[in-house]
Order: sequence, then C-alpha cells, then structure tokens
Amino acid sequence: MTTAPTPLLLITADPSHPLAHIALRYARSYLQIAVMNDKSDNSNRPENHQALLNIFFYADAANIANRLRWQSADQMNITQEWQNLAEQYQISLPVCVSTALSRGISDSDNSARHHLDSENLATGFTLAGLSELAMMMQGDCRVIQF
Repeated sequence: MTTAPTPLLLITADPSHPLAHIALRYARSYLQIAVMNDKSDNSNRPENHQALLNIFFYADAANIANRLRWQSADQMNITQEWQNLAEQYQISLPVCVSTALSRGISDSDNSARHHLDSENLATGFTLAGLSELAMMMQGDCRVIQF
C-alpha cells in the first residue's frame, strides 16, 4: 500500500499577515480530514497524528511563539489557536531557534546560555535547529509554505 507524502507546513509569515491565518486554517482542516480518514480506515494502525502533518515556524513566523505578544480582543489570538491545535492533535510546534532568538524569543535553556533576563516562548512551542527541518524534508515530503 502506497502512502501519501507527509505535508510539511513551512510557516514564514508574521502573525499579523493573512498567510499566517491561512496556514492555521489549512492545518486545522488537513488534520480534521486526516483523522476522519484514519478512523474510516479499517487497518489496525495506532493513531499517530504527528506523522500526519509536520509544521515548522521560520523567519517572521517565530513571532507566533512569543507568549508576550499582545493581541487585541477583537482579533483571533493565533498563538493560542496553534496551542489548542497542537494539544488536540498531539503535534509539535518547532520554531527555528536562530530566527526566534533574533526576534527576542527564547526558552529557559537559551536564556541561560545567552545570558538573557528571561524566557518568553509560549507553551507548546519548542525551539529547534534547521537540522530538524531537514529531517522533516527527508524522504517523500510535500512542502507548503505560508
């Protein structure tokens, strides 16, 4: 049985850009359909939503992972929406460590390593190197950039 390539969403758009919101809607729709298809499949495969979709935040999209980013009440909180999606489907939200740090976004490990005052990486997001992106791109991969 041939399997479809695992899509990789390479998100580069700033959280205020419409493409960032389209990427979220695409991921949500894709995962809903993939899970529905998995449930209708009669195989005995264990549920593994991680294999259904890979996501990587790069460049200005690193700002999505900033837990201190203020959002007005009349607009969707894209950070929170990604967190909810990751929790619901048990997917990881890796963010390029270099682009995050250059935008003032850090986790506790990097804050200590680089002598920064504090951390501000939103819960559910992780800082990752480009090697993780390269591993996601190995094999049969379909990259969709937003």
